[in-house]
Amino acid sequence: MKECLFFSILCLLLSSANGKLLKYQPAPPDNPLKGLVPYSSEWKKERFPHSMEFSYVAMADLMTGWGDYDWAPLEKIINASQKRGKQTVFRIYLEYPNKKSATPEFLVKEGVTITEWKSGDGVNFSPDYENPKLRRAMREFIAALGAKYDGDSRIGFITMGMLGLWGEWHNFPRQELLASKEVQKEVMKSFGEAFSKTHILMRYPAGENNYHYADNRKASVGYHDDSFGWSTIETGKKDDSWFFDPSMKAAGLQDIWKTFPIGGEVRPETWKTTFTDELIPKQQGFMKCVEVTHVSWLMDSGVFQNGIPLSKKRKKRAIKSVQRMGYELFIKEASLKNQECILKIENCGVAPFYYDWPVYMVMSALSIKTKPQIISGVKLSEILPGQTIEWRVKFSDRPTELQVSVPNPMKGGIPLRFANQGCDGEKTVVRFE
Repeated sequence: MKECLFFSILCLLLSSANGKLLKYQPAPPDNPLKGLVPYSSEWKKERFPHSMEFSYVAMADLMTGWGDYDWAPLEKIINASQKRGKQTVFRIYLEYPNKKSATPEFLVKEGVTITEWKSGDGVNFSPDYENPKLRRAMREFIAALGAKYDGDSRIGFITMGMLGLWGEWHNFPRQELLASKEVQKEVMKSFGEAFSKTHILMRYPAGENNYHYADNRKASVGYHDDSFGWSTIETGKKDDSWFFDPSMKAAGLQDIWKTFPIGGEVRPETWKTTFTDELIPKQQGFMKCVEVTHVSWLMDSGVFQNGIPLSKKRKKRAIKSVQRMGYELFIKEASLKNQECILKIENCGVAPFYYDWPVYMVMSALSIKTKPQIISGVKLSEILPGQTIEWRVKFSDRPTELQVSVPNPMKGGIPLRFANQGCDGEKTVVRFE
């Protein structure tokens, strides 16, 4: 960010013989597929700018029998978010504290046992994950889920879920009720086969000798830290070795963010104090956690729930922090060589944009204005933080103006906005004198 701000100052003072230096300004905090995310059930009004909404969905509500699926409950959630211009992140679960069992009823009737137990979060209903019928049902359900939703533009990300409390792959303190590594492998394999377009995120990184979790280093997934800002950064203490960053390093996955996304949730204990100067004990600095994890999105009821104060100062600080999360693409220079336009693009964020949405350009030259055309060979996902890449486009005439845009493939979705002055919300305009 400092480098981009420094460059924007230079743009006010310098001109380039080889091209036009463009001016930086922070991109909007509700750029798509990044930033802070509310639960869809919390939405009442636009209390804080955002581009995605999160929902939990019970497997029992979607699978009613062998080969029988009812997608209506999930469609209702997705469509409601789309009407608000937001994309959906969701997780399927089989057990959730203080909620009824989410194991499909037909499986219970066929002999899948449920263990009822109490924890600090309430009453829980854990299914026997080793039961062959439940294992078959999960495999078939994930395959059907992928056939229905892989590549659906209404969906931003899916967290793998399925196992453990909240679908979070743990049953603490009753870890003996968690699925075995063999079952974990089946779930990972099923998601890998069912989804090749929509990004999937897992809760816990694990290497070969992890005590609780199957090796997931070769899974084509990102990861989500659901205790963000509390147990994220390495402390050097042995008891904290399970924290997110040391776990990623222990599994050799500290660079996975370059190809797969990092998400998560701000720890509930810190909802009131994040983006303030009054941090509570154990709370870790938000921006330090962002820098270390390269996180793109986080659930955070602390800025969306009406019952939690959101002063102008706190909101301003939160917006500034969100602008640092994920990607931020800046068109830093535009130059012309004959009929070829060269754009230099810099990523000022902490992560790439993980989907290769088409980039469009409109060229104006005197009285001529072309129709929007896709810039060929462009892959947004390849622009890593701190890198500058070139986009080259040839025209039949020398342009006087270019309009660059990245529309959201979801109808009504928020377009990707560049960190440029002259970005009007849908397109960035480059004028050549």
